[in-house]
Amino acid sequence: MIRYGEGNANVRPIVGISGGEREPYFVSSHSSENSLLTLTNSPAIRFSQPPCSWSINSTAQSISADHYSGIVSVDTGASCPWTATSNASWIFISFGSNSIGSGIVRYDVAANQSTSSRSGTITVAGQTVTISQAGISCSYLVGTTVQNFPANEGLSGTSVITQGDCPWTATSNAPWITITSSANGFGNGGINFSIASNPSSFARTSTISIATQNVTINQSGLSNQIDATSFFVRQHYLDFLNREPDASGLNFWMSEIDNCSPRPQCTELKRINVSAAFFLSIEFQQTGYLVERIYKAAYGDGSGTSTSGSTHQVTIPIIRFTEFLPDTQQIGQGVVVGQSGWETVLEKNKQNFTSQFVQRSRFTNALPTSMTPAQFVDKLNSNAGNVLSSTDRTNAIALFGGATDTSNLTARAQALRQVSENQNLYNAEFNRAFVLMQYFGYLHRNPNDAPDTDYTGFDFWLTKLNQFNGNFVNAEMVKAFITSAEYRQRFGL
Repeated sequence: MIRYGEGNANVRPIVGISGGEREPYFVSSHSSENSLLTLTNSPAIRFSQPPCSWSINSTAQSISADHYSGIVSVDTGASCPWTATSNASWIFISFGSNSIGSGIVRYDVAANQSTSSRSGTITVAGQTVTISQAGISCSYLVGTTVQNFPANEGLSGTSVITQGDCPWTATSNAPWITITSSANGFGNGGINFSIASNPSSFARTSTISIATQNVTINQSGLSNQIDATSFFVRQHYLDFLNREPDASGLNFWMSEIDNCSPRPQCTELKRINVSAAFFLSIEFQQTGYLVERIYKAAYGDGSGTSTSGSTHQVTIPIIRFTEFLPDTQQIGQGVVVGQSGWETVLEKNKQNFTSQFVQRSRFTNALPTSMTPAQFVDKLNSNAGNVLSSTDRTNAIALFGGATDTSNLTARAQALRQVSENQNLYNAEFNRAFVLMQYFGYLHRNPNDAPDTDYTGFDFWLTKLNQFNGNFVNAEMVKAFITSAEYRQRFGL
C-alpha cells in the first residue's frame, strides 16, 4: 500500500475479495520514504519514492555569430539525477554536465567563423535545447589604401582582412592596372597586381576595388626617377639583390650619398661607390656571383667576337641573362644579410639549388652519371680553369665514397659546390663577372644583345678594368654604365 502526503493521515484499505467495509489505520507523521512503519491495526506499510520528472526553462535559443554563454535551469525532485551533453562540436558544457536535484547548466557557444548560420543541440535532463547561431556579418579592410608608383612599370600587392570565410573579389578600374594573382578569395588573403609604365608626362590615378574597399593607385608622369637617391638605391636592391630594401640598408646607402661632403662634388663619386657596393656585397657574392661560377664549373666558357682593336675571338662567361635571373632569385630567396638566421637560409638555398641544378638535363648531358668520380671532378675542375689543388681534388672525389660512377646526386651537388666555391676560381673570375654584371644588373641584357651586336663592349671594359687592376673608379666603368642613355632610359627620358 502506497500513500503520499505530510502530517497525520488515515489510511482506509478495502478488505475482502469483492469489497467490504473500510477499516481505518492511523498513520502518524513520518519523514522516511523507504523505511517500514508499524501502523495501528496493520502489520506494516512502506512509503516508496515518487517517480522523477524534470522541466527546463528553455528549449530554444537564437544567438548572434559572436561567442555566447548561456544558462539552462533544471527543476526536479531533490534526489532526481540528470545529465547535460552537447551534440555539436562548437557547443561546450562548461558547468553542470551532471547533477542531482534542481540546478543549472552553463554552456558556451564558439564564435561562428562562417557566413552560414548553424544549428546544434544540447540534451539537458533528457530534453533537447536547440541553439540557432547566425552567420557572421562581413566587414573588410585592406593593408594599404593608397600606393604610389613612379612612371616605370612595377609590381605590388595588398592584403585583405576580413572575418572567417567572408568572400571578396578584386577588380581593377583601369586598363594599366592588372591583377596578376587570383582576384577572388575567402577570409584573410591578398592580391598581387602590376602597373604598366606611364607613357605620358602627366600623373594618373585609379583604383582597385576589393569588396567594400578601394585601393588608390597613384602613378607619376614620365620623368627620370633614377636621379632621386631613394629610387636609385632601391633600384639597386631590385637589380642586384632581387628584393625590396630593408629599412636599415636603404637608409644607410641613402645617407652615404646624401650626406657626403663637399656637395655637390661628392655626389657623383658616392653614387658610383654605392652602386659598385651592391656587386661587392656579401649578399650578391654569395648569390648572383656564385650562380655565375656554378655555370662556369658546369659548362666552362663561351666564346664571342670582339672588334676592340681588331676582330678576334674572346672567351666569355657562358651564363645568359635569362638563366642568371631566375637562378639568382632562387638561391637568394629570403636572404637578407645581417638579419638573424640569414646564414642558415642561404646554406639551405645553396643545397636546394645545387641539388636541382645537377638534375637538369643540360647538366646530366654534359656530365653523365656514367662518369667515374675522378672524371667528374676533373671535368668540373677543367671547366673552372684548373683551380683545385691536389688535396681539393682528392676531397671532392672522396665525396662519392669509392663508387665507380657518379649517380649519387648528393655527392654530385657537393662536388659542384666545392669547385664553384673554390677561392682560386673566385679570384680568377672576379673581373669577368664584374663586367658581366654591368650588363645584367644595369641594362638587363646580355653583352651581345641590341644595341650591341657582339662582345666588343664586354671586351673593352674587361680590358680596361684589368689595366687598372680592378679599380672600377679609375677605369670609369661603373660611372659609364649608370650614366649611360640606355640605363637612364629604363626610368625616364
